[in-house]
Amino acid sequence: KTMPKRSRSGSRDGSGSESSSSSSSSSSSSSSSSGSSKGVQNSSRRKGADSPPRDKRNSGETRARGGENDKARKSEKENRKANSDDERDDGKRDATGASKSNDNGREDAANQEKGRMPSLMERSKTLPAGRAGGAYIPPFRLKQMLKESEVDKSSPDYQRMTWESLKKSINGLINKVTKANISAIIGEVFHENLVRGRGLYARSVMKAQLASPSFAPVYAALTAVINTKLPENGETVLKRVIVQFRRSYKRNDKPVCTAMVRFIAHLINQQVAHEILGLQILALLLEKPTDDSVELAVSFVKESGAAMLQLSPQGLHAIMERFRSVLHEGTIDKRVQYMIEGLFAVRKTNFAEFPALDPDLDLVEADDQITHEVSLDDELDPEPSLDIFHVDADFVKHEEAWATLRREMLGDEEEAGEGDDEAGDEGDEEEADDDEEPGKTQEIQDQTETDLVNLRRTIYLTMQSSMQADEAAHKLLKLQTKPEQEREMMRMIIECGMQERTYMKYYGVLAERFCKIKKEYGEMFDELFAQYYATVHRLETNKLRNVAKIFAHLLHSDSIPWTCIEYIRLNEEETTSSSRIFIKILFQEISEFLGLPKLKERLEDPYMAQTFEGVLPRDNPRNTRFAINFFTSIGLGGITEGLREHLRNMPKMIMAQQPPSDSDSSSSSSSSSSSSSSSSSSSSSSSSSSSSSSSSSSSSSSSSSSSSSSSAMPSPKR
Repeated sequence: KTMPKRSRSGSRDGSGSESSSSSSSSSSSSSSSSGSSKGVQNSSRRKGADSPPRDKRNSGETRARGGENDKARKSEKENRKANSDDERDDGKRDATGASKSNDNGREDAANQEKGRMPSLMERSKTLPAGRAGGAYIPPFRLKQMLKESEVDKSSPDYQRMTWESLKKSINGLINKVTKANISAIIGEVFHENLVRGRGLYARSVMKAQLASPSFAPVYAALTAVINTKLPENGETVLKRVIVQFRRSYKRNDKPVCTAMVRFIAHLINQQVAHEILGLQILALLLEKPTDDSVELAVSFVKESGAAMLQLSPQGLHAIMERFRSVLHEGTIDKRVQYMIEGLFAVRKTNFAEFPALDPDLDLVEADDQITHEVSLDDELDPEPSLDIFHVDADFVKHEEAWATLRREMLGDEEEAGEGDDEAGDEGDEEEADDDEEPGKTQEIQDQTETDLVNLRRTIYLTMQSSMQADEAAHKLLKLQTKPEQEREMMRMIIECGMQERTYMKYYGVLAERFCKIKKEYGEMFDELFAQYYATVHRLETNKLRNVAKIFAHLLHSDSIPWTCIEYIRLNEEETTSSSRIFIKILFQEISEFLGLPKLKERLEDPYMAQTFEGVLPRDNPRNTRFAINFFTSIGLGGITEGLREHLRNMPKMIMAQQPPSDSDSSSSSSSSSSSSSSSSSSSSSSSSSSSSSSSSSSSSSSSSSSSSSSSAMPSPKR
């Protein structure tokens, strides 16, 4: 009864030894060993079921199982030893980390004992390194670090910091540039160190142009402006674009190749690249024509054809002949053939639809531009090392040299402006306070016209709240307006009356009250009459009618002098339809109150004749007829009687103004004979005068001869 129990324990020990050996060979973890031990136990149970009875086993089997148990115990000891070694290594690492943290804690404690907080530079050293090789610092903290830290400017950390800020600023400016703001962006770009960031600029421009090829003219114009001041930057951009074109052409990368071809075309338009480069690219694309290569060539010619037509017309003619031969061969797709035919149509119009330079992007004079003669077959060095940060031993000296160069390019004013900005607004305010004397007070002038708006509102509400014109005038005079605001008050009276649907006599009476209160108010209305008559064409018909009736009320009430009518010139050339309506309503309203006879008497006053020359013109028959017809058509023909009489007598006046004829000599001789005969006797004088008149009449016209013959009849004798 006891043997089966021992055999079961022995079988369990054997299975445990097998599980421990299997777990030591597979892995050293306890979880895997426990799992394997369970599996082995199950297998041992299955084996025990198939094995012969335990009481018949021999002693050799038991000895073999004992040896296996010893091996399992040795493997477990080795695993425990390895685990203990790993734990000791982890402990050492934890100890070193703790020591480092203790050191940092000691540094912080020392800084606190000294009374200052650790600087941003010191705290950034304790941060873990990022993907870019250093800790990320926000831009605001970076600027604060540059200003407040006492770090050496020639140190590598400071140089790397300025390099990163330069890269971000150049990339940001290029991403912001457009056709509208390119002038402002150019000034900001020149404030950056383009000598140090030559590779950064070329890389950013190419990347931006590849992302948006439609902005190629803008980037080419920006590069052209920088090329005039820094030719090395323009040459670097051109070299890299050519190298990128070669690489994309070999790889059959159509999007990149299209973008680079377009950029080169606009660099040729800006004369940064030579036109030979364009001809070489076209020859390469058309050497073995395919659909893609011919399409690229067509787009290139459209972009730069206008410039090449001026710079190299023979080369462009050769390229067009090559296009013609490709079209006749017929080896390309129909779509590309249509593109070539469209190119010939554009060429026929001398590329009118594709100008070389946009007027907004023509920023460089032709004499100032520097053209780089770089060929497509040259061995070009794109200088990729310029895109990587390098520690500069003479960093401070190079920065000072760039500052001097920037002052030469932008002028001393820009540098002075930067100095003022850095000084801050507080310093300026302190200096202004020091310059001011304590006894003087500074006057503040309101340029927003807030007082004027408030005054107009008050005047309008006062007039609308008054029942009669006398009440409104009394209230307006109590406003105590300034002398320069009185003219605005007179203008508001006319504008308020103008806004009414029909004319209200209220505003005319109000204006009359002001004119009679003070003579200066009448002069103001006289000036307003000239202003409104000059701009009467801007008014609507209803407003025009109200304004004319207000001034008619002032005229027939003698509130303003009638000399204001001299501003009116009634003729066909100096009047418009609006001004003629204004004159019609004005005189009809005056005639209604004064009556036609009195109005005629006023206009025919000899002392005011010069004032009314414009309304009743007598200088030209054409203007006179126009005035007569105008007043007759509006029902005031009675005031034109003087003009009609003047028009009838005008031929006689013209005849009288003609130069005298040859009869003057005969009349002079007859007058001398009559004077001699008059000295003899009085009776003979009458006969001599009659004879002289008869002699003069013989040389005159028929009408004058008849009159002279009647006067030459003999007088009766006494």
